[in-house]
Amino acid sequence: MGLDDRKLDVLRAIVEDYVATQEPVGSKSLVERHSLGVSPATVRNDMAVLEEEGYIRQPHTSAGRVPTDRGYRLFVDRLSRVKPLSPAERRAIERFLMGALDLDDVVHRTVRLLAQLTRQVAVVQYPSLSRSSVRHLELVPISTTRVMVVMITDTGRVEQRQLELPTPIPPEDVSELRGLVNAKLGGKQLSAAPPLVQALLDEVPAHLSASMTVLATVLLETLVERGEERIALAGTANLTRGGILDFAGSLRPVLEALEEEVILLKLIGEQEMAPRVRIGDENEFVDLRATSIVSTGYGPGDTVVGGLGVLGPTRMDYPGTIATVRAVARYVGDLLAQH
Repeated sequence: MGLDDRKLDVLRAIVEDYVATQEPVGSKSLVERHSLGVSPATVRNDMAVLEEEGYIRQPHTSAGRVPTDRGYRLFVDRLSRVKPLSPAERRAIERFLMGALDLDDVVHRTVRLLAQLTRQVAVVQYPSLSRSSVRHLELVPISTTRVMVVMITDTGRVEQRQLELPTPIPPEDVSELRGLVNAKLGGKQLSAAPPLVQALLDEVPAHLSASMTVLATVLLETLVERGEERIALAGTANLTRGGILDFAGSLRPVLEALEEEVILLKLIGEQEMAPRVRIGDENEFVDLRATSIVSTGYGPGDTVVGGLGVLGPTRMDYPGTIATVRAVARYVGDLLAQH
């Protein structure tokens, strides 16, 4: 059964009051606090329908009601307005992130900022190598037979490896190798690199063949095929502010889940640019079903290179949290575009 606008207004009022007060909401306080334009008796009837439909429930024998996961979902789906950030909040985000020195600094500032602004647990995925392109490959001679390979991606990631060459190599050969590799891989996505590396092996001059074979192995093994994704986490202390304990009884399973990078990547990786909200039982991980997750992709322009988001109790300020996550993601994307 669909709910009419009046019942949706009552549900919205219950969610807003419960998030604000952390107390079950009664019909009397709804009528006093909100301009619903109907009598307390009508509100009570509407609440009875909402309870019957599974959108609210009575946690104790008190008169108050609290939203269910289904109620929060309907509230989020029907959000007509996402709470806009104030100019001061926008300036604070911009100032804080603009001071970043390098990619590590960007990620760590972002995760701290998200945790502070939302007062939830914040998670930021480093730009994914699989979605990055090669900006430059540097070969630095360490000795006549040892070379440092440094790869810089368009998202600011820097990866480096040392390789041992089968025979001594003069500096001019290192320069020639560097030129060949950058001409072939520069600007190309890492996911498209394997056939290009293979082509290099076929095209390289004979005097560079042995060195290129070793270099190609390093490029493929450590820079292309490596599935390592990195995650930054902040604000786990915010979990103790209540909300999750009311439902879960213990924080231990939630904390243990947050220690698993695979779980965190599943929560915030593979994102679109639009914010995504998973509420309570919608989480595939049982230990996180007392929580909600608001996440989004980020990256330069329309290119998603990673995900970020926050995790907190189902009783969270959804309009404010969605706005913050979206705004921070946009600023991080702008930063990456400028690098």
